[in-house]
Amino acid sequence: MSLSSAAGRLTAVLGPTNTGKTYLAIERMLGHESGMIGFPLRLLARENYDRIVRIKGANQVALITGEEKIVPPGARYFVCTVESMPVERTVSFLAVDEIQMAADPERGHFFTDRMLNARGTNETMLLGADTIRPVLNRLLPDIDIVARPRFSKLSYVGPKKATRLPRRSAVVGFSANEVYAIAELIRRQRGGTAIVMGALSPRTRNAQVEMFQSGEVEYLVATDAIGMGLNMDVNHVWFASLRKYDGRTLRPLRNVELAQIAGRAGRHMNDGTFGTTTDVGGLEPDTVEAIENHRFDPLRDVQWRNSALDFRSVPALIASLNRPPPHAALQRVREQDDQIALQTLGVRSEFLPRLHAPARVKLLWEVCQVPDFRKTMTEEHTHLLGELFQHLTQGGERLPEDWIESHVKRLERYDGDIDTLMARIAHVRTWTYISHRADWIQRATHWQERARAIEDKLSDVLHQRLTQRFVDRRAALLVRKLYDEGEMTTSVAEAGEVIVEGEHLGRIEGFRFVPDTAEGQTDQKAVLSAALRALRENLPARLQAFTNAPDGELVFDAQLRVCWGGGPVARLLPSGDVLAPKVEALPSDLLDGPAREDVRKRAATWVETRIRLGLSELMDARATQEQLPAGARGVVFQLCENLGVLPRRPIEQQLAELSDEDRKALAKLGVRIGVYSLYFPSMLKPVPIRLRAGLWMVAHNRDVIPALPAEGRTSIDLPRDAERDFYAAIGYLPLGGHAIRADMVERLAAMARQAVRESREAARRAQQEERKAEGAKPARAGDAKSPRTRPSGAQPSGAAPSGDEITEWAIVAAAFGEIEPAAQGELEDAAASDALPAEATASEDVAAEAPAVAEDTAEAARAEIVEAGEQQTVDTQPQDTAATEAEPAPTVSAEAPAEPAAASAPETEGAEAEPAGTQQAERAQPKPLPPGHFRATPQMMSLVGCPEPQMADVLRGLGYRVLPPTEEGGPHSFSVKPRFVREREEQRERQRQQQREHREQRRRERPERPNERQFFADSPRREGPNRDGPNRGGPKPQGPRPEQGKGGPREGRPRDDRPRGPRRDAGGPALRLYATTEKKGESNTDSPFAKLLELKLGGKK
Repeated sequence: MSLSSAAGRLTAVLGPTNTGKTYLAIERMLGHESGMIGFPLRLLARENYDRIVRIKGANQVALITGEEKIVPPGARYFVCTVESMPVERTVSFLAVDEIQMAADPERGHFFTDRMLNARGTNETMLLGADTIRPVLNRLLPDIDIVARPRFSKLSYVGPKKATRLPRRSAVVGFSANEVYAIAELIRRQRGGTAIVMGALSPRTRNAQVEMFQSGEVEYLVATDAIGMGLNMDVNHVWFASLRKYDGRTLRPLRNVELAQIAGRAGRHMNDGTFGTTTDVGGLEPDTVEAIENHRFDPLRDVQWRNSALDFRSVPALIASLNRPPPHAALQRVREQDDQIALQTLGVRSEFLPRLHAPARVKLLWEVCQVPDFRKTMTEEHTHLLGELFQHLTQGGERLPEDWIESHVKRLERYDGDIDTLMARIAHVRTWTYISHRADWIQRATHWQERARAIEDKLSDVLHQRLTQRFVDRRAALLVRKLYDEGEMTTSVAEAGEVIVEGEHLGRIEGFRFVPDTAEGQTDQKAVLSAALRALRENLPARLQAFTNAPDGELVFDAQLRVCWGGGPVARLLPSGDVLAPKVEALPSDLLDGPAREDVRKRAATWVETRIRLGLSELMDARATQEQLPAGARGVVFQLCENLGVLPRRPIEQQLAELSDEDRKALAKLGVRIGVYSLYFPSMLKPVPIRLRAGLWMVAHNRDVIPALPAEGRTSIDLPRDAERDFYAAIGYLPLGGHAIRADMVERLAAMARQAVRESREAARRAQQEERKAEGAKPARAGDAKSPRTRPSGAQPSGAAPSGDEITEWAIVAAAFGEIEPAAQGELEDAAASDALPAEATASEDVAAEAPAVAEDTAEAARAEIVEAGEQQTVDTQPQDTAATEAEPAPTVSAEAPAEPAAASAPETEGAEAEPAGTQQAERAQPKPLPPGHFRATPQMMSLVGCPEPQMADVLRGLGYRVLPPTEEGGPHSFSVKPRFVREREEQRERQRQQQREHREQRRRERPERPNERQFFADSPRREGPNRDGPNRGGPKPQGPRPEQGKGGPREGRPRDDRPRGPRRDAGGPALRLYATTEKKGESNTDSPFAKLLELKLGGKK
């Protein structure tokens, strides 16, 4: 069956893209007196309309699309979209482009209708791909088919990263989100891209394409809209996806669709390439072969819908739309949006009375053909169509002006993002289509201009949004200049600003380029490349300026990097010598090997000079180290290794062996030997402290310097997790939660020693005055203080104890570091060594604040106590038993010696009648401190900047014993630790050090084996055979486990019935008696000293 009804010549020009089919058709049309050509896209129609206008003039060319109509009165050539072709108009020439679109499920029936029914009086031409050939031969047997070969070659180049695409490339995506993501990526890497999508208005699309065509941007990101004949200078096409959503499902692209899009690469005689991005992967070899050789499966049929419609009624119209095709090569199209709207509106009860005539049915069908350009709001669009038909079938059968105004007014908004603007443009296109129906609107021209103005304004704003988001004009300019390989106008200001082609790119800091990080700008390779290309020309002069720069222009930053010209140029690295770090030039793209070496040498010279001047006293001592005596040379060496401040305890033995000559040499160099540290006073000033802190950071591979004390501060609160070694190295000794400058520590220690001496001297003077007062007072028989009426354990405070009691007191004094008040003044010189912490007693000659201390033992102190007691006569008559019972023994504190008996007993009976208020006032007063105890004075707290509670940690760190505050005793008090406590602490520290060394030695002797966990105890295991129990190496015994400690000894272990001593309190010190327990006579068990000894040793509770 033939459907051909050709009038004149009927020709089909078939071939792939870039074969000149459209050019041929336009040339043929312009050779006739009149003509009409239909294109698949509004964008393509507008492009060719502009071309024909340039040839024939605007008065002879008309443009008819769904949303735009430009029809001059004398127009002879009509450029249209296929759906909008006025086929009722008679023209000499008629052409339809992309005729293979007849197979499209959505729009194919329009192309099929033009292929079968639209003819020119003299010539008709169908343009398309060769795949439509079998269908044309079946439907139009008398058609003349002409094949056109492609002008250029199309080649496949495989996948490539989107950031490495060549210039003049088009990247194709199949969704708006995909297009945006690719455009953002290309903008960051290549400076910008143009955007082409079917949803863009012609005005926006033309502005975007112009950027690409003019070379303002070198890349284009588009949807498959570019496959429909858009002619641009594209050399490469890249597929970012191989799947497409066709309105119903997400399906793979067919080979013919891929070829249609890939054919945009290469124009006229220029060869083109196509490929994919790396995210997609490569194409199948069969697909590549088909695209390159233009061999595809032919079409078997095309979409068709009856165009001879019956308007007698809505059911008759629907039946005519559903009429089956008359030929096997035709396939009835599925229900379209207009037919669905017809079926929805045609059954509404309010519309049925209005559909009484064929004209009304035809009007309803025309209303239903108003396109929904938004494609997302079917119900809303159907509601709009219902309102249109309702207004057109009532009153004056025109759309009300106020109703149109209410809809159009809502679209006159130009804010929002890209998607919002495109949605408004799509809605405006619907009203533009309506405004071109002059029979529906009274002032059609007014509303056409109004809708066009809104669309143009929205299009301009959309173009601006696209450009702002996807184009960096500065980077795009630089990319173009770099590819052109021409000279660029560059300048570098004195402040370091880099300007290329009038664009501010950033600034140079030292020898590194720092791109501009202003808002909206990114660090792009193009900017960096252009800047480096410009800066290399200025590099020799800048390098010369650095080499000749005075020392004052170079500085250290917070990370101890050498800075010049606004940025770092070199850094310091550990070298094994803390005072001579290694200097290395920082990496820079501007510097080659010789240039970096020049920078390093200049920076190294400056660093050496800076250290020599900043640490002059230390460096001078180091320079004269070889001329010093051996002992002094060793001390100076360790001071240099520790940056000028050295703790005293590790070198105590070495200091003890120094000769007078060594000490004089150290004093001449300025070394201060303190009680707790050795230091150069000049190293404790702010500038040397900062320099030494940086050198410590470099030597220990730290990234930043820890927090430093403020300038002029003598102490600092240690941060959490602070590196205590760092603060000790810069001269601030960590004590508790504070770090105190070394010289202030020595001053504080001197004040503490002075406080101890004053406390003991005050106690001695008080006892002497009391002794004089009691000696001048006559003794009475009934006096409570008389020796004849005292309890057996009491003695006059001014009399010396007996030899037996002196022996017992010496035991307590040796154990707890206390001295009897009565004998304290006489023993002050002999026991002066206990007035200093351990750190002070190890040195014979210390700083000016630390006086010399004699080394005396507890035995010598005890001997002098005994000797002093034997020189005095004491009345030791027995006491009355009744008096002893009436007067209980005094309770003595564990930290202080017993008070004299007279202090606890009233002197007269009248003393018992004192007012209660006086007694309470006396109890409210803090008890006086025992001899040798002191409290922190305001001068001490001001010296180190610590309040009274924190002074406890500071003085504890200095080796003093801290007594906590009590209601009776008052605030914190401090005293010197007993010698045996200090010796025990030192012994424990030595044991810990030995254990650590032993563990390290065992680790070195036994290498770690694979898959083996090693455990080393804190102390070496005891030598000897293991005691194997009954279960060692054998099966586990059955039955209940024997109880331990209740029914007897554990099985398999011998019973140990040896007597055990009482458990000591874990919190108190173990008592180790250094004084002898031998007695020179019979001791009095009821004496105060005997009772005190009994309480101290825990023998009686």
